[in-house]
Amino acid sequence: MKKILFTIRYEFVSTVFRRSYILMLFILPLASFAVLMVINLLNRGSPAQTSPITNFFSAAPKPSQEGYIDPGGIIKTLPDQARGRLLPFASEAEARQALQAGQITGYYVLSPNYLQTGQIVYVRKDYNPLGGMSQSDTFQQALTYNLLNGDAALAERLQNPLQLDTVLLSGEPQRNSNDMLTFFLPYIVTFLFYILIFGSASLTLNSITREKENRVLEILMTSITPQQLLTGKIIGLGLAGLLQTIIWETAGLGLLRLSGQWFQLPASFQLPASILAWGVVFFILGYALYASLMAGVGALVPNMRESSQVTLIIALPLFIPLIMIGLLSDQPNGAAAVIFSLFPLTAPVAMMTRLAAAEVPLWQPLLAATLLLGTAFLTIRSIARLFRAQTLLSGQVFNLKVYFKAIFGRA
Repeated sequence: MKKILFTIRYEFVSTVFRRSYILMLFILPLASFAVLMVINLLNRGSPAQTSPITNFFSAAPKPSQEGYIDPGGIIKTLPDQARGRLLPFASEAEARQALQAGQITGYYVLSPNYLQTGQIVYVRKDYNPLGGMSQSDTFQQALTYNLLNGDAALAERLQNPLQLDTVLLSGEPQRNSNDMLTFFLPYIVTFLFYILIFGSASLTLNSITREKENRVLEILMTSITPQQLLTGKIIGLGLAGLLQTIIWETAGLGLLRLSGQWFQLPASFQLPASILAWGVVFFILGYALYASLMAGVGALVPNMRESSQVTLIIALPLFIPLIMIGLLSDQPNGAAAVIFSLFPLTAPVAMMTRLAAAEVPLWQPLLAATLLLGTAFLTIRSIARLFRAQTLLSGQVFNLKVYFKAIFGRA
């Protein structure tokens, strides 16, 4: 037991007092706080009490002028919001000349029998499918206004038929589908937990392979058993990773609270305090699973170069939530999201994404944590059988088949 405690203390202290670890531990929260402070100072001098962050994501780009040719005489009067932004032209030749001169960014050509066909041709100088069509709403509003004989109220209702006020019985903040800002939380949480779990688990692999390369492991094997070494490394490096997780999570929640006070951010751009507890749970279980997998790789590979190649295969399941992040954020309670959040290899990141995106039934994170705990326990037992002095000191070429046989207890 003393040898395990000594290993835990050595790994924890040597990691925590490393310059790179200290920089990563504090530089991200401090940099985020500094950015918010600067934005808050700039926002104080603004007469409009709106957040520049909100304006950045929600405000439309400054419109420029466009033209239109209407041979059928459909557009007789422009609504107030379209005046100064749409210019009529008698012919397409005049519109094209104005486009070449830079007076307009594009023009619309209505078909002479538009009421029967609905056909409109849009002409612009460059290919820009996203930004180029961002102003089409103005022309659509003008067209709708005239088709309804200048009834502005009816045109507005047709353009925006629903004004929904959503009420949740649970009292949880609701994601507003029209506010892009609220959807950044799941993305941030997903990347954060991927970095925390993968980075902390990689410390175990780096520690073992480094000691094998500099032959320190040969000295350690004379005074400590491989199982004691494995236990000490996983716990010691896990405590260092847990410290980083708690500080980053606490700083993140604190910054969200401050941003809610300093800026006019929507209430849905917040996270419940319970996500801090779930974050600790899924980090510990996710780290235990992947750290043991990385330790098994470190026991078999002869050097750091080969370990980096195998790491990509081991970490592939953890990378799946990053690939599926759009689906997990858009449909957090869909079938695919539930499956990924319950499957042990993807659960640590996928479940945190869902918890940040929507309200998740309590039984699901509890079941995911239970399945992850069982998988981590069985994996650690399998890797412990693989973690032998003969394997650690042999320096043999890594064999993926032998590695997976050991995990499933067949080696």
